[in-house]
Amino acid sequence: MESLGDILRRITAKSTSRTTNGAGAAYPDSPHEGPVCSICNGTGWVSKRVPVGHPDFAQTFPCDCQGTKDPAARIDALRRYSNLGPLSRVSFASTRQDGPLPDAASSHLFKQALEACVKFADRPSGWLVLTGPSGSGKTHLAVAVANRCIELGQTTFFIVVADLLDHLRGAYSPDNPVSYDELFDQVRNVPVLILDDLGSHSTTPWAQEKLFQVMNHRFNLELSTVITVRGPLQQLDESLRTRIESVQGFSHVYQLGQYNTRLARSIGDLPTEMQRRMTFASYDTGGGSTAGRTDRVSLEHAKSAAENFASDPEGWLLFTGPRGSGKTHLAVAIAAECLRRDRPIFFAFVPTLLDHLRATFSPDSPIRYDELFEQLKTVPLLILDDLGAETSTAWAEEKLYQIVVHRQEARLPTVITSAFSIDELEEAKPKIGSRLMDVTVNWQPITAPNYRDQRRTRRPTRGGGATGS
Repeated sequence: MESLGDILRRITAKSTSRTTNGAGAAYPDSPHEGPVCSICNGTGWVSKRVPVGHPDFAQTFPCDCQGTKDPAARIDALRRYSNLGPLSRVSFASTRQDGPLPDAASSHLFKQALEACVKFADRPSGWLVLTGPSGSGKTHLAVAVANRCIELGQTTFFIVVADLLDHLRGAYSPDNPVSYDELFDQVRNVPVLILDDLGSHSTTPWAQEKLFQVMNHRFNLELSTVITVRGPLQQLDESLRTRIESVQGFSHVYQLGQYNTRLARSIGDLPTEMQRRMTFASYDTGGGSTAGRTDRVSLEHAKSAAENFASDPEGWLLFTGPRGSGKTHLAVAIAAECLRRDRPIFFAFVPTLLDHLRATFSPDSPIRYDELFEQLKTVPLLILDDLGAETSTAWAEEKLYQIVVHRQEARLPTVITSAFSIDELEEAKPKIGSRLMDVTVNWQPITAPNYRDQRRTRRPTRGGGATGS
């Protein structure tokens, strides 16, 4: 009996293969010649026939035939089985450390994903999920993982999701040389599975059901899996997405690249003029002529907290205080410092952000709703300026709450400013307010008066002094 790789090559000869990069993984011109193990069918691994509940149920073990092969022959057999074809040349050594996209934010994201992929390949465990736009390097990293696993003697199989579904449909044909069950079982149980381009397949009920069966089986048995997703996870069917996001620590998701370069410039970008003007050096902890000692202390504490956060963004930082007390100034200073260190940020004035979200529903919008929303949820550092200034509608509250919950549960660094006190936030926005009351949130209340208004009341005199009204 043939190995899975040989089976798929023969099926592929009768169908059109779709790939993520237009060229795809080409198959060798002819099947490997030579004897095939009658026990493992050339896969190099076997499953024990034991009852459900047995510790070895659905587990995979090296076949006895592997003991008769020298290391080079073993690796050669694993490469033939892997379905990688010419992609076998892709490696971490040939990978650009800064990734294929030119902007600094995307380079930072790529470096993080690359580090995670190398770690996973050396010791496959759990699920590794790579998301991002086309051309961000997802497939390249997934293939590099596959080739590294093969070098270490791991049985690995690579398949584009759309191709897998085509192969499964083809297995129903009466003249097909392999049964559906045989093909499906091997895909579900291979020790390391690489599923490329999840989400680009046809979303028929049958396709969704088959993919869920594969992913649910591998999830329940904790089988090592690498998944690439073109675009945000939000676009996936809920049943598939819940498997990816359900258990923290088992599935690790990495975004490669900004979903839309226009998005970063038009919405989440921080104007250069604000970066120049609102720095830590220019932040005044005096609080104006009407500020008392307590007010000045609150300003000093807020500045210190902001500087510490900017040096190592971790956790949540919440600034509350009256308008004009310097909350936005500190938030901008944090963002500017992170940008200088090439750390991706998304800076948003909350009312304007909600307007952008609403605008994505327009058919003329260059940005999809799920692209913007996913970036808000997953960007390494999100700064929400002036929470509470937005028009309070049920829709707005729900969107903000979803962002807050996701980022808090994922422990993603977040900075929030609000003219509301913490008690007012809890009263006006009970769901969000309860999240901000969490002990993990570093709350910095500023009691100083509106300093902007004080400066407006002072005018230079002819002698160069200032007067107050």
